[in-house]
Amino acid sequence: MGMIEDIRDEFRVIQERDPAIKKKAEVLLYPCFWAVLHYRIAHRWYLKGHFFRARWLSQRSARKTGIEIHPGATIGKGLFIDHGSGVIIGETTIIGDNVTLYQGVTLGGTGKERGKRHPTLEDNVMVSAGAKILGSFTIGENSKIGAGSVVLAEVPPNCTVVGVPGRVVRRDNAKLPRADLDQVHLPDPVAADLSQLRKENDELRRQLALLQEKEAKKKAKKAARKAAKRELEERKETEREKDNAGI
Repeated sequence: MGMIEDIRDEFRVIQERDPAIKKKAEVLLYPCFWAVLHYRIAHRWYLKGHFFRARWLSQRSARKTGIEIHPGATIGKGLFIDHGSGVIIGETTIIGDNVTLYQGVTLGGTGKERGKRHPTLEDNVMVSAGAKILGSFTIGENSKIGAGSVVLAEVPPNCTVVGVPGRVVRRDNAKLPRADLDQVHLPDPVAADLSQLRKENDELRRQLALLQEKEAKKKAKKAARKAAKRELEERKETEREKDNAGI
């Protein structure tokens, strides 16, 4: 893809995915536009072996936009970085088509290992604000990563991940994340667990109350039997005293 096509694609992506934009010219004010454009140039230099020049451009772009994209990363069409401040994309990261990232996202490694050490994001993935994806594994297509999540393991396609560490809380999402950019209405596994614990606690309380009620009834019957037996013995004793008095 040439420079002109890159620019046209960035204009299209930003207008398509940001409802705040009013005029086409506003695209030029977006840090994402310049960061991705500079990445495309730096990546070409990187592939040709001009490593210093590529890193110089990427670092210059990072200082100006707040978005750091290593020129060695492989990024498909339609990447959109909303707001963008604090976004980091590592050297061996692979990003598919139509991926959306929000501010504060890190696509990083977990140590000083060489080779593939950054994540792979397949097509239509959405990574919400502040999420960290660390390590060499794959986030399946059409998946969502919730805000503030820390993902350390592979995610199957069509899943929603939330939490620290991140865990899958929904499978087979109906909507594609590039069309459904809702970062708020995601499942809350902690709240779900607490709700389940409350239900189980209520059930235990109900069962305990039933047991206490049964035990109280059992004790009342036992006391009633003892009272009846005592009364019977007292009657017999009274009758014996009467009989003895008659003799």
